[in-house]
Amino acid sequence: MAETVLTNVEKRRIPTAGWRGIAADWSSDQRAFKNVSWGKAMMWIFLLSDTFIFGCFLLSYMTARMSTTVPWPNPSEVFALTIAGRQIPLILIAIMTFVLISSSGTMAMAVNFGYRHDRRKTAILMLVTAAFGATFVGMQAFEWTKLIMEGVRPWGNPWGAAQFGSCFFMITGFHGTHVTIGVIFLIIIARKVWRGDFEIERRGFFTSRKGNYEIVEITGLYWHFVDLVWVFIFAFFYLW
Repeated sequence: MAETVLTNVEKRRIPTAGWRGIAADWSSDQRAFKNVSWGKAMMWIFLLSDTFIFGCFLLSYMTARMSTTVPWPNPSEVFALTIAGRQIPLILIAIMTFVLISSSGTMAMAVNFGYRHDRRKTAILMLVTAAFGATFVGMQAFEWTKLIMEGVRPWGNPWGAAQFGSCFFMITGFHGTHVTIGVIFLIIIARKVWRGDFEIERRGFFTSRKGNYEIVEITGLYWHFVDLVWVFIFAFFYLW
């Protein structure tokens, strides 16, 4: 009898081949997402949907650029700054990229200190990250102002293909909105960390169980995603 039971158990452990096996495994395994918190799972789902949106924008940009018969503006000339009488190509974009990538480092350290329950260092590093993000948005506003004053519009520009303006304002504006939202959330969470809301379980938004700083990690996931998207925008829009 024992041998029969053992044989049946072994039969049940044999995986089903093909797509049916994959579907059966994911639908029957109760432990697949058992250790993933609701907040973290929802953030991953949001980031996945946002990836599709940014992907569509970049694919549309590449399609417009490769299909136009009018010459595309040279990024090294369009995004150059005149410093001390000399035109330096992409200098502002390089600084913006450095600032945003540096913010990923401070955010990673904030998450690390958050799980160590070091409230002071966590809050300070989150505020530093927010300052980097605000600096990036400020430089992007300067870039927009400069190009608008030079005649760039969503329907045209003085350097060539008319699609350049619409692609530029749509893609960088959508990303800049994400950075702005991230800065706001960083300040909100940093304030709650500094006050000790996650230690005394103060009632309100984004306050979790006592000693649980997972919201810092969730905010970090969003911020790292924003930084990663900028790398693709930088490569496709400014270097191509």
